[in-house]
Parts: sequence; C-alpha cells; structure tokens
Amino acid sequence: MSRLAGPRNLLTDVAGLRVGHAGDHDLKSGTTVVLCDRPAVAAVQVLGGAPGTRETDLLDPHNSVETINALVLSGGSAFGLDAASGVQAALRERRIGFEVRGAVVPIVPAAILFDLINGGNKDWGRYTPYRDFGYEAVATASDDFALGTAGAGIGALTAGLKGGLGSASTVLPGGQTVAALVAVNAMGSVSVGQSGAFWAAPFELDGEFGGVLYPQPMPADAAAVRLKFRDPQALEATTIAIIATDAKLSKAATKRLAISAHDGFSRAIWPAHTPMDGDLVFGLATGAKPGPAGPEEAIDFYAAATSTMARAIARGVYLASAAPGDLMPTWRSLYG
Repeated sequence: MSRLAGPRNLLTDVAGLRVGHAGDHDLKSGTTVVLCDRPAVAAVQVLGGAPGTRETDLLDPHNSVETINALVLSGGSAFGLDAASGVQAALRERRIGFEVRGAVVPIVPAAILFDLINGGNKDWGRYTPYRDFGYEAVATASDDFALGTAGAGIGALTAGLKGGLGSASTVLPGGQTVAALVAVNAMGSVSVGQSGAFWAAPFELDGEFGGVLYPQPMPADAAAVRLKFRDPQALEATTIAIIATDAKLSKAATKRLAISAHDGFSRAIWPAHTPMDGDLVFGLATGAKPGPAGPEEAIDFYAAATSTMARAIARGVYLASAAPGDLMPTWRSLYG
C-alpha cells in the first residue's frame, strides 16, 4: 500500500504526545522526554546485548501496570538513568502519575545510550546533570521539536558518521498513525559502503533524508562490517527508540509493535543488535483510534512500524550538525 508521512513527520503526529529536549553541547550529551497527555499503554523489546534501562519490567504484558505517563531516552550511559528522576519530579509537581491511596507515582520508564567517549567534557563534578536535564525537558515539551544534534542525540555517533535524533511518521489507509523517535548511536553503519546512500533508502518519503538512491552496481564493500571503534568493547554504543501509534492496542499488541520496529533497525543499520549495543524499542499506544481490522490490515500496520523506524534512523543521521570537538563527520559535510 502507498504510504504518506504525517503533517509534521514527527512522533507528535500521534495526537496526545509531546516531546522535549535538554542537554549540554560542551558535555556532548542530553536527554529527550516524551510526555503522554493521557496515560498510554506501553511495552518494550530489548534485542541489543548491552542495555541500560529503568522501569522496563513493569512493561511486560503479564505485569499489572497497564499505562505510563512518560518515556525517557538519554545519553550518559548508566549515569543518564538519573534523567527519569527529574521527569518524575516535574510530573509529581503537576500531580500526574499512578495514584495509590492518595500518593501519586509518575510511571517513567527510561533507556540510555553510551556517549561518554565522544569528545565532550564529562567533568561534571560529584553529581551528573541528567536529573536536571529530565526536569528541564518536561518544561520544553511541545508538538514541534528539533532533530539531529538535539536531546539524546547530541553526542551520538555511528560507524564513520555522527549520529543524532531522528523521527518520522506514517498515516495508514485505515486512518491510524504510526510514528517513531530514535537516538542513533549504533556500533554499525547507516550507509552503504563508502557511499552517501542510506540503508533505509527504499523506505524514504519525499526526499526526507537526501534522496540518495542505492549505488548501481553496489560497491564491493557494501556488505563489509564497519564499526564505530576498531576495538569494540561492551556498552560502547546503543540505538534507543520509541514507536508510537494512536491505535487502540493491548499491552501484548503494543509489544508486537516494538518487535516490528526492531526490523527497522535491521533495515537501517548494518550490523544491528550487536553484543556492544543495548538496542531497545519502547512501544506506545494512545488508543484514540481503532486498532487494525483483520489480518491484512494488521500486517500493513506492523510493517509500517518497520519502515517508519528505518526512516527515522536515517533522518537522525542526515540532520546531525557539526560541532567543535566532534570525533566523526556529519553526513551533510561529506555528501550534502
């Protein structure tokens, strides 16, 4: 079926979601927060070998809490998990959260990527800035937000190119929207050999990441494994993402949405899901519209999760901007 991007081509084409950023360009790290105007059904799928997470166990379909209030993607490796505490503080001030006998507990799962060795000044003193980043990101949350070198993508790197924060959306014939948000910090490569073509090229809509087609013939090194570091070690990478929809889904179906979005990683990054990546996708369903009706519509719905995620990954790298001290060039500085 033909596909169209939403009006913003952003995660916020799913009504009821807002996105905010905070970070430090000298530190070369930051945080991105997704706020749910109403509690949304959530799930998670982890396929990388080195994940860093908070509050992901409660997202399993068999566990009791059905909905969440916000999601956090952050740089900072394990230190970045502090960002969720800042988001909780901001939401608690607004009395937003899971209410238990008068106590309000904001439900804020989080995931982090490794950006500690990227040329930024990590001398932050006794306590990290990530809790403050989380709090500040809530205050900036809106329908429109920056991509590329922003939020959790500020310090992201991939094999041979600077990474970044990407987003994309798809409006399906049934009226549902599927949208992705991703911080691209992969151990692998997003481009075909040494060319400027993105692995995600077949899914591109309206030249959203440069309109560069696969080279013909394919370069001899197209299938070669290129890595961010020559001596890769555990915890040095990670692509973390959110796939969201306005369709009404169960917790189990929302997990299936996250699983399908991981196929977008495989379509856009070579290799993906390595032992050094903590690759993770959160699924999010606001339930404003009916879910897919029948097997054909369901297959198209979940396929859209794959293609939308692949597009978002390419957009994150395509829109990265150069900054002093960068260890990798941007896509646009080489091919733009």
